[in-house]
Amino acid sequence: MSSNGGARHGADEPTSFRLRPPNSHPPAAVPHPGNPYAAPTQVVPPQTQNRLIAGRYRLLAKLGHGGMGTVWRAKDETMDREVAVKEPSVPDHLPERERSNAFERMRREARAAARLDHPAVVNVHDVAVVDGQPWIVMELVQGRSLGAVLQEEGTLSVREAARVGLEVLGALEAAHAAGILHRDVKPDNVLLGRHERVVLTDFGIARIEGETNLTDTGGFVGSPEYIAPERVLGQRPGPASDLWSLGVVLYAATEGVSPFRRSNTPATLQSVLNAVPAPPASAQGPLAEVITGLLQKDPARRPNAAQVRAVLETAAHPPAPRPTRVVRFPAAGSGGKGVRIGRRTLTGLAAAVVAGAVAAYLVIADPFAGPLPDGWKRHDLGDRVGVALAVPEGFVKDAPADDSDGTTVSFTDPSGLVRIETDRDLEAEDEDGEIEASASERAFAEWDELKDGEYSWGIAATPAPRGKPRETTYKDREAATNTLVYTTSDGPTPLVREAQVMYYRNKDGDMYRLRVVYPGKGYFAEDGREIARAVFTSWDIHTL
Repeated sequence: MSSNGGARHGADEPTSFRLRPPNSHPPAAVPHPGNPYAAPTQVVPPQTQNRLIAGRYRLLAKLGHGGMGTVWRAKDETMDREVAVKEPSVPDHLPERERSNAFERMRREARAAARLDHPAVVNVHDVAVVDGQPWIVMELVQGRSLGAVLQEEGTLSVREAARVGLEVLGALEAAHAAGILHRDVKPDNVLLGRHERVVLTDFGIARIEGETNLTDTGGFVGSPEYIAPERVLGQRPGPASDLWSLGVVLYAATEGVSPFRRSNTPATLQSVLNAVPAPPASAQGPLAEVITGLLQKDPARRPNAAQVRAVLETAAHPPAPRPTRVVRFPAAGSGGKGVRIGRRTLTGLAAAVVAGAVAAYLVIADPFAGPLPDGWKRHDLGDRVGVALAVPEGFVKDAPADDSDGTTVSFTDPSGLVRIETDRDLEAEDEDGEIEASASERAFAEWDELKDGEYSWGIAATPAPRGKPRETTYKDREAATNTLVYTTSDGPTPLVREAQVMYYRNKDGDMYRLRVVYPGKGYFAEDGREIARAVFTSWDIHTL
């Protein structure tokens, strides 16, 4: 991990962090634009490949690199199978004590993982000692990390995020039952393998009950944007600390970034202690509620593992709509005949039951209830647009286009960097039947128009826009969303822009769309994402 709470920027950066006085001669920054989970390409010395370790493990190719080691794909020539081998990577300039601690952490990683028998924990086969340093040999999981998936494909759907969360939770439950705290749960340590397997890896900084604490005085280990507040304060961690990290992972999996990520380590740690995250915009229903619960600053107020499991099960496997059925009971004036209850009524009852169950599991305060964020204002845009939403004060309502039919309203901030637009296609005025049958159909149809560039949207064809339409929910109803990253074509200087779009088709057949556009990279990119999350949360359609 890097010292700024983000992507790795150097080959030998440790995963531990110590608060130190400011460096009067800081090293030159290495720019690394793009997704926070992206990592620079590592150059592999040719002589390292094909090396034989402990007389049986042949190194074939590098799989990844972290602060404490490099992971290789290797061939176990004795058992004739492929394995993963973790090579120690400790800078030579470190004091001998810290080098010894790093090697001991790797031994503990092997012991911690070997003590666990769970399909979501990687199997450790061997520890080979080479020149006094431990090389961990473990099963090879064919797949990518969750961090890589977020970088390359975008966020997960609510159901998929809940499914991944359940598997990671299972691994944590097994670890906690064995007296082990993981302490570094983050997207880069979650592998998504074949056949929908999910594996939690890297127990390198795990704390095993009964063993000596290796953390140096005045420092702590872990990835700042995923560390629980009590660990930042130096308090004794417990299972709730790992569950906090799981909550941040679920937030990042659905929203695209950790809510506590800042430009440097002190700012990140300060946000962990004091910042109230924007409510999840993409995660709706039970998943949003469990994320909110897990991100309680006080560990005593977070739901426990059993409560989290129950809610994630609901999010991963929502109840199917029930068919219309006749319930027989006497009703006044009915002459003893049955009363027919429709599917909507039963679905509403089912939703009420699920909501009641969630409330029973999460008896916690809701930090997001109440007023809008400071400096925001709510606007009811009238019956023609059919929605209300909130925008930051200072945003200016744009003048409508000359050919506007009154169903589109937009706001722009004074700098012109962020634009918010909501529009509505009315079924009653759709004489040619152009409105799609669902929000998902509209999302995919619009992406087909934009993926090769679109002049009217100011989207350049080269480089090709990136996006991935997917299903989501809006107030527990079917909806769709897409996040586009593109280069502008409508100005003298091409700019990278990002647009979050949500689609919803109501019961009357009207199609609604909310779009927030902001810088796709640079200093204001994260500010734009935070504004988008808050706007999506405030979007209130009059008729569902």
